[in-house]
Amino acid sequence: MKTDAPLLEIKNLCLSYFTRAGEVPAVIDFSLSMKAGECVGLVGESGCGKSTVAMGIMRYMGNNGDIVGGTVHYKGRDMAALSRQKLRKLRGAEIAIVYQEPMAALNPSLTIETQLIEVPMYHEGISATEARRRAIEILEDVRLPDAELMLSKYPHQLSGGQQQRIVIAMALLSNPSLLLLDEPTTALDVTVEAGIVSLIAELSKKYGTALLYISHNLGLILKVCDRVCVMYSGEVIEQGSITEVFNAPRHPYTHSLFDCIPLPGANKTTRPLVPIRGQLPLTHERPKGCNFGPRCDHYQPGLCNRDNIPLEPIDGDHLGRCMRWQDIRWSKKESAAQTAPPAPVGKKVLHVDNIQKYYPVHDRSIGAVISGKGVRYVKANETLTFSARRQETVAIVGESGCGKSTFAKVLMGLETATNGNIYFNGDEIARKSVQKRTARQLSSLQMIFQNPDDTLNPSISVGGHIARVIRKFGVETEPVKIEERVNQLLDLVKLPREFASRRPRQLSGGQKQRVGIARAFAGNPAMVVADEPISALDVSVQAAVAELLMDIQRKQGTTLLFISHDLSVVRYLADRVIVMYLGKIMESGTTSEIFSPPYHPYTEALLSAIPIADPNIKKRHIVLEGAPPSVLETPEGCPFHTRCPRKLGTICERDAPPVQRLSEEHSISCHIPLEDLNRFEAVIQSVS
Repeated sequence: MKTDAPLLEIKNLCLSYFTRAGEVPAVIDFSLSMKAGECVGLVGESGCGKSTVAMGIMRYMGNNGDIVGGTVHYKGRDMAALSRQKLRKLRGAEIAIVYQEPMAALNPSLTIETQLIEVPMYHEGISATEARRRAIEILEDVRLPDAELMLSKYPHQLSGGQQQRIVIAMALLSNPSLLLLDEPTTALDVTVEAGIVSLIAELSKKYGTALLYISHNLGLILKVCDRVCVMYSGEVIEQGSITEVFNAPRHPYTHSLFDCIPLPGANKTTRPLVPIRGQLPLTHERPKGCNFGPRCDHYQPGLCNRDNIPLEPIDGDHLGRCMRWQDIRWSKKESAAQTAPPAPVGKKVLHVDNIQKYYPVHDRSIGAVISGKGVRYVKANETLTFSARRQETVAIVGESGCGKSTFAKVLMGLETATNGNIYFNGDEIARKSVQKRTARQLSSLQMIFQNPDDTLNPSISVGGHIARVIRKFGVETEPVKIEERVNQLLDLVKLPREFASRRPRQLSGGQKQRVGIARAFAGNPAMVVADEPISALDVSVQAAVAELLMDIQRKQGTTLLFISHDLSVVRYLADRVIVMYLGKIMESGTTSEIFSPPYHPYTEALLSAIPIADPNIKKRHIVLEGAPPSVLETPEGCPFHTRCPRKLGTICERDAPPVQRLSEEHSISCHIPLEDLNRFEAVIQSVS
């Protein structure tokens, strides 16, 4: 229930960390008022101070962080005046937090039951029996099946989505009045994310909990929040209702964030994304006046570099921190992106023919040996067939565990196929491990990984990483020419040449990923496999890296195999899409065919789960119940029938679905007749 009295009232809050180098002002002049049951979103790039605000509200900033100005009042109580004992009683009971990484909040050595029941036992002093009853009740609320069994498990025995639901249950056990959510769905599949977001909104209404939702995903903020605060370099630069900020943003930074997002109208050739130039300033290098000034297209010296630019009313409760918002002709704003003609697709460079990849799992128990079931198989890939052409981008999408990355490993030679063939540039490589491939085969097929930190040696310079590939594949042998080639590649990925002498620790996440891209293209590959290359990056960095990949592809004619669960990015980047589920291809076709009816029911659910940051777009609501079956015990018949909302009956359980061809490129593996598939309503529709 919402009331007029504020549950949380923050006025002119300033938060700092104290280091050997001096004071680091992380948050400056932050103000926010929240009522019971209200949901407010907090958005901005990494390092802008979003998570610090959450920690400041709870006064949980470690030994070197504290409130240096302003006030935080929770239910009328000044948080800065509370003793440590009172804060301990408050945290978890009245104010709870859900972190981005659930395993960081769960103790791997304790059962789920032990970790859940200690919350109400500590905060409310109830018995273990009563706490256990409450734990079972809350597990049912977060829709975890078989609560009794779930209590007996350890965190590592649960999927990522189940772990996150446990953390949410733990946060809600003592019925807090305020729940802080710090990127709670970033690491999850889009289908799991959609379920978690709907669950959080439902539980918030049930328990009357106010939500402060921290995210860089504007689509999620649009879906769950009443109001939004946009932060930049420690300051709120725009604040207002969802309708006001999303329909009529009035700060250049907010406009720039929307330009970075691949909305349904975005197109890589006619309406490309516009990355924000430059980087977020370090806390000790903030410019005078507007912090966004050095990156702003509307910056005016003498006006925008004045001291103390205030957060002023724009229209009612819509606030903005900009000196020029009334002067900018927003409706006439032209995109700074440069359009490019569609890249012509060349000859076929990759053909995958009925590839299978099985992993044997040995059960050496007496019962298994006697029954003859001592060996079972994980069917990671099952009869995959598709092709890719020169200068084409083919996307493989699906939930975690569907076999996307396993196929990438087989293609790269890190694994060998169980059956089937892979023809790459005329060579059969399905059963050739990386050690048995020629230098030419290795150099022409390279990979970009999701996390550059895991693939860059911290003791080797940026130039050293790139030069090693150039020498290894004989692109150049003379030191002068190698150095010249390194500089050319740094130019290609738009990094300064002086970065060649830097170590990875001196680079941002987006810069490290650019180094990974430069290294992948150093051997002049014919094909690059990009495994979730932008999922961990901010939207502004995502746009820059996505445009970079497209630019390099056009210049070098490279084929790109793009593996992702983010269908917004896939819609923007890909020419063709392959939808996988439990190791099998459910649907394949051109991007326009995949995103328009007819769909496979699984594709339909994936499209419904896309968070879209546009109030003028309407989506049909489809939430997949349950998790994909175990890969050790895949269902008979259609692998999707256990979760399919359009299941026909026993035929789906008994028989493998036929492959129905709708065009030369478009095929759907489903029992539903084609005439019925054609009657499916579009999932994503414009309401303007």
